[in-house]
Amino acid sequence: MTQQLGTLPSKRPVLRGLAADSPARPVFLALGVLLLVGWILFTIDGGQFFSQTNIVGIQQRSAALGIVAVGQTLAILAGSLDLSVTYLISLCSLVAAETMADYGVVPAIAAVLGVSALTGLVNGLVITRLKVHAFIATLGVSLIIKGILENRYAGPAGSVPESFQHLGYDRIGPVPVSALLWLAIAAAAWFLLRRTTLGYRIYAVGGDPEVARLSGVRTDRVILATHVLCSLAAGAAGLLLAARLGAGAPTVGTDGGYDLESIAAVVLGGTALAGGKGGVAGTVGGVALLAVLDSIFNQLEINSFAKDVVRGVVLVAALAIYARRRLAR
Repeated sequence: MTQQLGTLPSKRPVLRGLAADSPARPVFLALGVLLLVGWILFTIDGGQFFSQTNIVGIQQRSAALGIVAVGQTLAILAGSLDLSVTYLISLCSLVAAETMADYGVVPAIAAVLGVSALTGLVNGLVITRLKVHAFIATLGVSLIIKGILENRYAGPAGSVPESFQHLGYDRIGPVPVSALLWLAIAAAAWFLLRRTTLGYRIYAVGGDPEVARLSGVRTDRVILATHVLCSLAAGAAGLLLAARLGAGAPTVGTDGGYDLESIAAVVLGGTALAGGKGGVAGTVGGVALLAVLDSIFNQLEINSFAKDVVRGVVLVAALAIYARRRLAR
């Protein structure tokens, strides 16, 4: 088998064949139905669902989660996941705010990228070198970061200059700058997955690591790269949240629940938790679906318990639908 693979003129066709992406159509159909339901419920309640205020609010709420979910998509497609993003977001918001207060915006961005890349590198090395399952490895790293936060910070710290706070609140027409940042990161991830060799390799490793290895893919490097990219996305979300708050906060990540929320958005978008199938387009739809749900909940003043119940039902229903479709095929 190795000899046959060695006679192939190029590895790329093999990798492209392994990079089969499942369509994201169901999540966008569900999003369309939810928008219709939201419009009806808002109208009955005396509100306007498609008002500029509500549309802008949906985009702003979805931006930070969307950025994290794009990074989580890369990790999950490679057959892994990252539970450390929640505490990493909090840490990066604090690193950004404290560095900006003393040294300025550019050094702060560099520091955040360095911290997040280092965290992703640690996650990847624990998984690939120590052979620890991704769930345990990233959970352990998240607990380490949590310990650092609880030991060093009792509340908000640092300050973000007004010039950088424009990232969190400014908009171009009805489109917030934060939403444009999210879409730019999503577009970059889509290009990486669809137009680069690394993207083909991510699908290949998630689909079947052994086949990918026999095709010449260095699977450990791919997993390492996806975790670094996932952590960089979490760092970008930390920068965005620091811009919104005007300071760093040790609980900004946990308050948003970005670890489980990002995984939920990825799964709602049709990406298989086992890896190898899915894509960024579905994740964008999943994030939008959750943001629209939040908007409806807020308008109807539904309590947090009911929100969690509805979200759980939606997630389980989506998983059941995708499972039935796979079995049918």
